[in-house]
Amino acid sequence: MLNMYEIAIPPLDRALSNLTSILKIGEEHADAKKIEHAIFLNARLFPDMYPLIRQVQIATDMSKGAAARLARLEVPKFEDNESTFADLYTRIAKTIAFLDTVDSAQLEGSESREVIVNVRKIDLKFSGQDYLLKWVNPNVYFHITTCYNILRHNGVELGKPDFLGSIN
Repeated sequence: MLNMYEIAIPPLDRALSNLTSILKIGEEHADAKKIEHAIFLNARLFPDMYPLIRQVQIATDMSKGAAARLARLEVPKFEDNESTFADLYTRIAKTIAFLDTVDSAQLEGSESREVIVNVRKIDLKFSGQDYLLKWVNPNVYFHITTCYNILRHNGVELGKPDFLGSIN
């Protein structure tokens, strides 16, 4: 049987932890090359894409939203006022801390719970399983990958192991 906790919380936790590691490599690179942090933090892959800061905000919003909605909890509100690497680390840590408050019992039966998400004034309705597997996961990984790509595009030496993190 599908265990929603195991396919939701640990993978989101890991992805966000790996995002922190990626950002730290970016920050260290900026320091070593004497590049202002704001250059990386506000960098985009293309003019109509969000900058790195917003990519992190969306990845964390999707993660905390998933845990809360699947567990029938209120989604924590963050101010979206991050402007430094330290601010982003704090945001990610707060998100992981929230994920860690959710236990497997709270997600029992969530695969069939209706989840409604309002996106651009349109209600999207999902079963819990579809919400996690077809909406949350692709979005979280897209935005974390975009962070990786923004930094990589700007000369930060990153590789696939940095994205995947430790296998354990």
